[in-house]
Amino acid sequence: MVTSLPFASGPPGLLLATEAGGEIISLRPVDMAIIAIYFVMVLGIGFYLKRYTKSGEDFFLAGREMTAWVAGLSFLSANLGALELMGWAAASYQYGILATHWYWVGAIPAMIFLGIVMMPFYYISKTHSVPGYLQLRYGESTRALSAVSFAFMTVLMSGINMYAMALVMKVVLGWNIHFSIWVSSLTVAVYVALGGLFSAIFNEVLQFFLIWLGALLIPILGLVEAGGWSGLVARIHQNFPQGDYTHLWRTMGGFADNPMGIHWTGLVLGLGFVISFGYWTTDFLVVQRVISAKDLRSAKLAPIIASYFKMAVPFIVILPGLLGLALLPITLVPESAVGPGQHSYNEVLPLMLARYCGPGLLGLGITALIAGFMSGMAGNVSAFATVWTYDLYRPFVRKSATDSHYVSMGRWCTILGVLVSIGTAYLVMQFKSIMDYVQALFSFFIAPLFGTVLLGMLWKRATPAGGFWGLLAGTASSVGMWALVKADPSKLAWIALSPRAKDMAENMYRALWSWIICVVVTVVVSLLTRPKPVEELNGLVYGCTELPSEGHLPLWKRPIFWGGVSAAAFVILQIVFW
Repeated sequence: MVTSLPFASGPPGLLLATEAGGEIISLRPVDMAIIAIYFVMVLGIGFYLKRYTKSGEDFFLAGREMTAWVAGLSFLSANLGALELMGWAAASYQYGILATHWYWVGAIPAMIFLGIVMMPFYYISKTHSVPGYLQLRYGESTRALSAVSFAFMTVLMSGINMYAMALVMKVVLGWNIHFSIWVSSLTVAVYVALGGLFSAIFNEVLQFFLIWLGALLIPILGLVEAGGWSGLVARIHQNFPQGDYTHLWRTMGGFADNPMGIHWTGLVLGLGFVISFGYWTTDFLVVQRVISAKDLRSAKLAPIIASYFKMAVPFIVILPGLLGLALLPITLVPESAVGPGQHSYNEVLPLMLARYCGPGLLGLGITALIAGFMSGMAGNVSAFATVWTYDLYRPFVRKSATDSHYVSMGRWCTILGVLVSIGTAYLVMQFKSIMDYVQALFSFFIAPLFGTVLLGMLWKRATPAGGFWGLLAGTASSVGMWALVKADPSKLAWIALSPRAKDMAENMYRALWSWIICVVVTVVVSLLTRPKPVEELNGLVYGCTELPSEGHLPLWKRPIFWGGVSAAAFVILQIVFW
């Protein structure tokens, strides 16, 4: 049995959790003061912005007044929650540097594509949501299906953020997990219900800087202890001689050659194309932030600006997991296999935080994790409130109410979304790691949705019937493949092309197959049914829409120029860490 041992080179006075699950380290008054000030700040922002949140446009889209930088930082911060900090640190301990793919090949090309190709249609159509675009392109049935699946996904994702935050409090502070969930989640509910997307965006920008300020401590101090990158690599190879945890691509030639059990085809096509493009271009949680931009150029620039910061995020998210592989004197295990005295993959970030942070620094680090939790939670509940109000309640329950009524519904829906999410927090414990759970959800709901949206924007022949049946077939097939492997694990070889594939590899291939099924069904049904008249597709489809020209702008002010620079930096990173 793996037991908890004292850290060999951590700071003096550091304690690990006891067999009974006690706290790792205690907060001093200065730490508590830092955390308390943060809670007061976010609630104060909510109360202050309530006066500016009067119309539905204000509450659900922040009045469409955000600059490119504010929208871009909010766009990234909505994704950079406790789920990211905790989940990908855990995934990097489990899979090594391969987890970085979710930040580079799994994000940068898609973010550039959103800004240059897809953003004009979201913005020009003046839609409130991605399901709202589908209603304009395909009709009410497709909108309803996507809205229901998205609402279901957001409450499940909110539960992940709750669980991640509660885990931090339990591991680091020894707090009761239920108390941690309720205090933090109700704080988010209050400030989002008061200020809507205005409040969520301004808090997300604040949280973005707090996350970086607090999370930088671990990689900097850890690299100093490990002796730099070369020392880190040497220690990992010494501790785990059987696997290669420090190369991005050179182990991708065979399923058995890397810790993830995946071939490069699954990574490039399943993650780099289907899941990443699906998430960054169709998940309304992040797209909503870009739609709030003040003009089309700002909306196009926002995800491109975010892509530069996204490339740097592995330094604060992936490195702690790699440092855990190199420096922790204990071996972490899957969440479902934790026994007395053991720690799970999901606890690697709190363990590293406790290793390096003393009074004051610990308070800053814990505040960064709380900020991450609230950022992710606020993003989910504000997106849930918008989709429920505009894409389910208004078209199917009450079509002709006043604008103030819909704002009121959005506020109550925020509270309801938080309460439902609390119930989903406990589902996460059934998965080996947080990110296995997240990628499973993405393969269910995001991968097929991307096929529907992409065909809708690029192919004017796609019909309302094709859009609906393609989305339904893609979603149902993904859930069906997951259930098949759960019922008969030997069927993993069918889905992931190898019996040696692990959970993450299975998610990648399942996403790819569900996207293909969605596209094939959409094309076949569209060819057998009548398309919409071309005049109804203006502002919705390439070839039917006149896009604003940027030829009058200097090259350095055009979004496509900065998108190209981002793409070049992305390629260089792949070569450096090959």
